[in-house]
Amino acid sequence: MGSINAIVEIVEIVDPLLGWGLPQLRDFPWRQTNNRWHVLVSEVMSQQTQVHRVVPKFNLFLEQFPTPAICAGASLGELLEIWQGLGYPRRCRNLHEAAKVMVLRHNGEVPATLEELVALPGVGDYTARAVMAFADHADVGVVDTNVARVLARVQNKVLGKKEVQLIADAIVPEGLGWEWNQVMMDFGATVCSARAPKCASCIINNHCSWRKLGGDDPAPATAGTSKPQSRFEGSDRQARGKLMKALVSGAVRISDAAKVMGITEYQERSDVIVQSLLEDGLIAQVNGWYQQP
Repeated sequence: MGSINAIVEIVEIVDPLLGWGLPQLRDFPWRQTNNRWHVLVSEVMSQQTQVHRVVPKFNLFLEQFPTPAICAGASLGELLEIWQGLGYPRRCRNLHEAAKVMVLRHNGEVPATLEELVALPGVGDYTARAVMAFADHADVGVVDTNVARVLARVQNKVLGKKEVQLIADAIVPEGLGWEWNQVMMDFGATVCSARAPKCASCIINNHCSWRKLGGDDPAPATAGTSKPQSRFEGSDRQARGKLMKALVSGAVRISDAAKVMGITEYQERSDVIVQSLLEDGLIAQVNGWYQQP
């Protein structure tokens, strides 16, 4: 009964948010297409990456790999060259593997059902629902970190994964799955933000229990909200990126890997990082050299 009452109450945010958001939706290239492949690429690229960094890479990637079949036929190294600067290259590898599955099992097309989408390498519930909502206009709730934050604050409650998805699905206005989810993401990103929410000017502050009651912010502990990343400068992520970037220009001697990564004084750490890249299939070892896969 509690969940039902919560849904009835939270539905009251729908009309004011649509009125606020639809006239001022942010302009991104992936919002101009219903192509499932384009939407999938945009969602994979945007995970844990700032949007302004994604736009040029998105355009360039689709110029080179406009279909799953063309992507599947390319080498991972070709994809990684474009991916440089986005970080988290495992996402690129998973997208490449997903394209191969599409060719083998789905006639070179991105599948349409939730079950088929989540069966693709690297595609979870969020990405699958995003493809359904933004390519096929399905009435499903898309719960990214922004949406989870908004729902938790409006309810003033820490929400688990199942509960936040249940609420998100239940409040999608019929026939407006695309519009509603875009508005919710924009609202969370620009108004109900993580660090400096604009509560005073918020269009739904009279429906927000956290605003009314105060107390600890329930968003950080809610499932699906982003957690602070570890420091990048001097991290293993930075070292991995340096080696992968160097390989775009050519092969690197095994003995030079630590130097390229800027950690010559930490040979054991260098060995561990290189081994992880090899195991992930993000670099290849040929004789005494490392090179792109």
